[in-house]
Amino acid sequence: MGKSFLQSKEWLNFQKSLGRKAWDAGGINIIKHNLPLKKSYLYSPRCESKFLSDTFFNKIKEIAKKERAIFFKAEPQDKIDLEKLGFKKSTNIQPIKTIILDITKSEQELLNQMHYKTRYNINLALKKGIKTQISKLKSQNFNEFWRLMGETTKRDKFRSHPKEYYQKMLEIPGIELFLVELNGKIIAANIVVFYEKTAIYLHGASDYEHRNLMAPHLLQWEQIKEAKKRGCEEYDFWGTDEQKWPGVTRFKKGFGGREISYPGAFDLVFQPLWYKVYKIARAIL
Repeated sequence: MGKSFLQSKEWLNFQKSLGRKAWDAGGINIIKHNLPLKKSYLYSPRCESKFLSDTFFNKIKEIAKKERAIFFKAEPQDKIDLEKLGFKKSTNIQPIKTIILDITKSEQELLNQMHYKTRYNINLALKKGIKTQISKLKSQNFNEFWRLMGETTKRDKFRSHPKEYYQKMLEIPGIELFLVELNGKIIAANIVVFYEKTAIYLHGASDYEHRNLMAPHLLQWEQIKEAKKRGCEEYDFWGTDEQKWPGVTRFKKGFGGREISYPGAFDLVFQPLWYKVYKIARAIL
């Protein structure tokens, strides 16, 4: 597994476009998240442990002091004992588990390794005359995605990012909107990241009214085939969790692939008293 797109220069600039302060600290992206009372915390998603050094920690402490950061949250991509370096195990922001599909295999091999119901659902969607397309960020297409996102978050009981977040994300080269259309109506939409040799299924939304048409299954398959065409070697389903998202996890597992786990999140505390206040506030809210 290569470097995460969350550690790319493009993602750093995206964070800045949202009005956040962000730094490249010796090869690791650091993002500032504001908290009440002019406090903040620093955050690095999917960072590689090989960059963690005395020089890096000195830079983090320098930024933390200037920005009044209570702590620095790191979510390493590879295994490292951060607790030995003074970190505390903490709550994660990014998903801890995902499914990675090896797409260097032929299309037939990929179909063969799927759960039989997943193959059936893909074929069913094809028979229903569903069409897929890659959007060039037309405002109408984005508005349809946002409409579907509203339906999906309400139905599945999770919070989405603000509208501007997705709009700005789709301006990043290599991040695209995939759509499913039926009789001129968009019934499913996904945001996919193409980064180096990996395609990542990052966000998805669908119309509950047309759930029996199995559009999300076909859309995933079309995304996988497009990733193969672009020379990608892996397809990352991004997040699985049997307890929090049982239906979504079952859906993703139907495509095959291997499940991998990340170490989780760790906090390096700079202001112990304020850190306790922060933890209490999170527990209450």
